[in-house]
Amino acid sequence: MTATRIFGTLAHRAAILAFITFALFPLFWLLKVSVTPNDLLYSEGVRLWPSATTLDHFRFVLANSEFPRFFANSLIVSGTTALVSTVLAALMGYALSRFRFRGKMWLAGLLLVTQMFPLVMLVAPIFKILSPLGLTNSLTGLILVYTAFNVPFASFLMQGFFDGIPPDLEQAAMIDGADRFTAFRQIILPLALPGVAATLGFVFTAAWSEMIFALMLISGSEKATFPVGLLTFVSKFSVDYGQMMAAGVLALIPACLFFLLIQRYLVQGMTAGAVKG
Repeated sequence: MTATRIFGTLAHRAAILAFITFALFPLFWLLKVSVTPNDLLYSEGVRLWPSATTLDHFRFVLANSEFPRFFANSLIVSGTTALVSTVLAALMGYALSRFRFRGKMWLAGLLLVTQMFPLVMLVAPIFKILSPLGLTNSLTGLILVYTAFNVPFASFLMQGFFDGIPPDLEQAAMIDGADRFTAFRQIILPLALPGVAATLGFVFTAAWSEMIFALMLISGSEKATFPVGLLTFVSKFSVDYGQMMAAGVLALIPACLFFLLIQRYLVQGMTAGAVKG
C-alpha cells in the first residue's frame, strides 16, 4: 500500500470520526447537563464531565412535574399520526404508482405545493377552521393537522417504493383470481415494508418534535405535548437547565425504541423483497 493510499484512508476515517463526533456531541452534552447538580452547572465552567453527578433532575421530572402527562400526550399524538398517515400514504402512493388517470400530474404537483408554505402562515387559518368544530385544545385536532401535513410527503415516499416493485407480481396474482386490493395487501405491501417502516419513522419523528401547532392549538397543560411541556422549565427570570435536559434525555427513549422496532421490519422487508428478475 502506497503512502498516498495510506494517507487517503487515514483522512477518510478521520473525516468519518469528526462527523460522528459532531453529530453525537449535542446528545453527550444533553446527558452531561442532565446529571450535573445545580450548584455545579455554572461554578465549574466548561468541563467534559462534571466532578459529581446526580439523578435529582430525573427524579424531579418524573415525580414532581407534569412531564409524564406531556410524554403520554406526545406518544398518543405521534403514534396515531404515524399509523393513520402511513395507511393513507400507502394507499395514495400505490394509486400514484400504478394507476393512470386524468389530472394525475396536477394532483402530484398540488401535493408538492402543500409542502412549500411556511407553517407559521397556516396557524391562524387552521385555528379558525378548527375552533368552530371544537377541535382546538384537543389531541384529536392536533392529530388531524399533523396527518394532513405529513400525508403528502409520505405519499411520495411510498410511491417511490411502489415504483421499485414490478407490476407483474400483482398482475400474476390477479390472473390467479385475486382482486386488486387482495394483491396489494398480500403481495405488494409485504414487499414494500422498508418503505412502510421509513414512512412510519419519518411521520413519527415529525409529529414528536413539532411545536408550532402544538403551542398555538393547545391552550391547557392537560393536552400539551412534550415540546410545549419543555417550556414549563423556563420561568421569567431563570431556566432549569438540568431538569429540561433530563426531560430531553427521557424523550429520546421512545424514539430510540421506535426505530429499533422499525429496524427489524426494515431487515424483514428487504429480505422479503429480494426477488430475482
